[in-house]
Amino acid sequence: MWIILVGLTGLWVLAIMPFPDAMTGKAIRDLFIQYSGIIGIGVMSIAMVLALRPVWLEPMLGGLDKSYRLHKWLGVIGLGAAVFHWIAAKAPHWLSSLGLIEGGRGRGHGDGANSASDSLNQVQAFFDGLHGPAKFIGEWAFYGLVLLIALSLIKRFPYRIFAKTHTIIAVVYLILVFHTVVLLDFASWTQPLGIVMGMLLLAGVVSAILVLTRQVGKRRKVEGTIEEQHYFPKMKVLETLILLKVGWKGHKSGQFAFVTFDSKEGQHPYTIASDWDENNPRIMFITKALGDYTNHLPEKLNIGDKAIVEGPYGCFTFDDTAKRQIWIGGGIGITPFIARMKHLAHNRVSQPIDLFHCTTELEPDALKKLTADAAAANVNLHVIIDSRDGQLTGEKLRTIVPDWKSASVWFCGPVGFGKALHKDFLKNGLPTKNFHQELFDMR
Repeated sequence: MWIILVGLTGLWVLAIMPFPDAMTGKAIRDLFIQYSGIIGIGVMSIAMVLALRPVWLEPMLGGLDKSYRLHKWLGVIGLGAAVFHWIAAKAPHWLSSLGLIEGGRGRGHGDGANSASDSLNQVQAFFDGLHGPAKFIGEWAFYGLVLLIALSLIKRFPYRIFAKTHTIIAVVYLILVFHTVVLLDFASWTQPLGIVMGMLLLAGVVSAILVLTRQVGKRRKVEGTIEEQHYFPKMKVLETLILLKVGWKGHKSGQFAFVTFDSKEGQHPYTIASDWDENNPRIMFITKALGDYTNHLPEKLNIGDKAIVEGPYGCFTFDDTAKRQIWIGGGIGITPFIARMKHLAHNRVSQPIDLFHCTTELEPDALKKLTADAAAANVNLHVIIDSRDGQLTGEKLRTIVPDWKSASVWFCGPVGFGKALHKDFLKNGLPTKNFHQELFDMR
C-alpha cells in the first residue's frame, strides 16, 4: 500500500515541477485538487483490479485474504482522497457565499496549468469542451461512492446487500475515469505520471467491465450437489459434503472457496475442510452460525440441493521448511487444519505438529472426529476450552511446546486473538516470516 502511495506521489511531484513561483491560495488549492484526484483514482484503479481475484497475484500478496485487505484499505484511502478532492473544489464557493472571499469561478483540476495563451490542438480543445459535464457527473459519482463504500464498511448491513451494492462501485468508477481523463492536465499525458495513470485507468476500466458482466471467477466455478450433512446444534456448526461435477482442478489443504447455495443470496466464502482426491471428487465445508445467513443454513440446505463452488483461493497452505509446525485454530478457524490433517493422513507426511484447538464448547461427536483426524495424521492435539482451561497465551503454548523456536506457527481464528499471539511470539524471538495468519475477512 505504501509503495502505491509513495509511487503515485513521486510521479505527481515530478509532473508539477517546478512549483508555482507564487504560492497563492488558488495555486495551493489547485495543487490539492490535482494531488487528491491522482491518489483517489489511482488507488481505486488498483482496487478494481484486485476485485477480479487475480490468482497470479496471490503469491506476491500472501493470498486472496491479504489481497482483499489491500483492496479494502485502498478503497478507504480512495474515499478519503475523494472527500478531500470534493472539499478543495467546493471550498471557494462556500467561502464566497459566506462573504469571506470575492466570488469567482475557480478553475481547479489542473486546467489552469496550461494558460489560454497556449495554442490548443484539436484534441485538447475537445477535452476542454467537456470540462462542465465532467465536473457535474464527477460530483454526483462522488456522492454515490461515499454511500456505496459506507455500505461496504458498515458490517451491520447483511452480506448479500454488501455484495450486490458493492458491484455498483464499478459503474461509479467508470464515471470517475471519464471525469479524470477530461480534467487531468493535458500536458501530463506525455509525462511519466500520465503514462502510468493511463495504464492504471485502462486496467481499471477492463476490470470494471469484467465485474459488471459477471466474469469474475467464471472459469473457476464448478457445479455440485449436496450429498451429506451433519449438524452440531450446541456448537451451531454444520458440515456439508458436496459432490462436484467435472471441472474442479483440485485444491491444497488450507485454501477456501466461494460457495453459492442460493442465487438470490449470492456466494459466501468458506474454508475447505477436506483433502482433494480426483477419484473421489467431493469437497467439504464446515460453517458456523455467525451471521444472518449462516444462522439459517441448517434449515435451508437439504441433501440433493445444487451448489456452485468457485475457487480455490488462498496461500494458507502450510508450505515452509521449518522443522516442526504449531497450528492454532480458534473456533471455526479449526477448518483449514482439519483439511491438512486429512491430507497428511492420505499422503503419510511425517513432521512434528502440535494442534491447539481453542473453543468455547466442543460436542462429543465433534471431539471424536477431531481426535480421529489427529491420530491418523500423527498430530499432537491440544483442546483448549475457555471455561475449563482459560484462554491460550503465548506463555502457555511455549510451556507445552518447548521446541517452539524451531517451529512455524499457523493461526486461523479471531483477529484480535491472532494479533495478541503474533505480538507475543515476535517479542520472544520468533522470526516474522514464521508466523502465518489467515485473515478470513472478506469485507
